[in-house]
Amino acid sequence: IHVKAHFDYDPSDDPYVPCRELGLSFQKGDILHVISQEDPNWWQAYREGDEDNQPLAGLVPGKSFQQQREAMKQTIEEDKEPEKSGKLWCAKKNKKKRKKVLYNANKNDDYDNEEILTYEEMSLYHQPANRKRPIILIGPQNCGQNELRQRLMNKEKDRFASAVPHTTRSRRDHEVAGRDYHFVSRQAFEADVATGKFIEHGEFEKNLYGTSIDSVRQVINSGKICLLSLRTQSLKTLRNSDLKPYIIFIAPPSQERLRALLAKEGKNPKPEELREIIEKTREMEQNNGHYFDTAIVNSDLDKAYQELLRLINKLDTEPQWVPSTWLR
Repeated sequence: IHVKAHFDYDPSDDPYVPCRELGLSFQKGDILHVISQEDPNWWQAYREGDEDNQPLAGLVPGKSFQQQREAMKQTIEEDKEPEKSGKLWCAKKNKKKRKKVLYNANKNDDYDNEEILTYEEMSLYHQPANRKRPIILIGPQNCGQNELRQRLMNKEKDRFASAVPHTTRSRRDHEVAGRDYHFVSRQAFEADVATGKFIEHGEFEKNLYGTSIDSVRQVINSGKICLLSLRTQSLKTLRNSDLKPYIIFIAPPSQERLRALLAKEGKNPKPEELREIIEKTREMEQNNGHYFDTAIVNSDLDKAYQELLRLINKLDTEPQWVPSTWLR
């Protein structure tokens, strides 16, 4: 099988590896070709693309072994954590949950896999010419994902479109139902939320707004590429749908460069605001990085735009790794 690694691994730091020389190092996001799982604790694998120049497969920790090890580490870290005011409750609450994971990891398949990410089985997928994958731009505020999305929409109107959102507010004179918004009653909107039809939704000035899976599907069915800029909370719903999204993380450059970019737009951020953006980036990568297909560091809007276009064009010419569950 092929798997995507969701953690970094360095055999020289691992006291448990049976033979250090045979250990295979890899980084989060690498695709590994696992050729043997006979030993459940130590799989044999190649890094994707290395098979020709690597005579022997290397050893990597097996999935359940790695899960147990991570669970153990988390439990130890929590037990060590001194009683800080405010932190105590969350630490206490989580401990119970985490320990359950530790003991049931092998026996119980339906435990919350979200707890400990190790490997995800992947397959190659070539998007059909008439069913383009939706492109999702994710990133902290002020990092340019909205500008990049707008630029694609303006420059290539025939190729890109955004999903028509739903709203409970009443239609204004110049608006056309189905073009500007799908206007629905609050009752209908809430019923759709309850049945999981929305990728993302929220309330603004007492009206509900949302992007539905169906409206993304409409764009795909029209033969265009659906472009969305979403919050990270929506990624799980999106990935569990049948839309096969391609998720691009738009990351800020260094703090200095970010300040210069924002100054260009007439913004004058305080140092703590810049630090917050960098901090938010780190948090997004840590909590949701396993959903991202690729990342673009936006140190220059023109260059980032070219890179974005290159990645989107590549989906037409090269097969991409996607979760195997999507193709079953």
